[in-house]
Amino acid sequence: MGKTAKYYAKNKKARDKKKKYDKEYHSSEERKKYRAFLNKMRRKAKKAGKKVDGKDYDHDEKKFISAKRNRAKKKK
Repeated sequence: MGKTAKYYAKNKKARDKKKKYDKEYHSSEERKKYRAFLNKMRRKAKKAGKKVDGKDYDHDEKKFISAKRNRAKKKK
């Protein structure tokens, strides 16, 4: 468990505040459209016979790359 997870486990007030924010953020139209786009790309790749298990679609490179690499590059 990471530092942030430990913090939220100990602080109910902060955890509730974050939960409320996350719920609003992820239910926004922009996020819904982005999730739909990612799902569409995944379906399209699977239909084409590509192996996409354990991979994320990277919209910069416009292809599937490992989840580890994709999530690491977002931190820059």
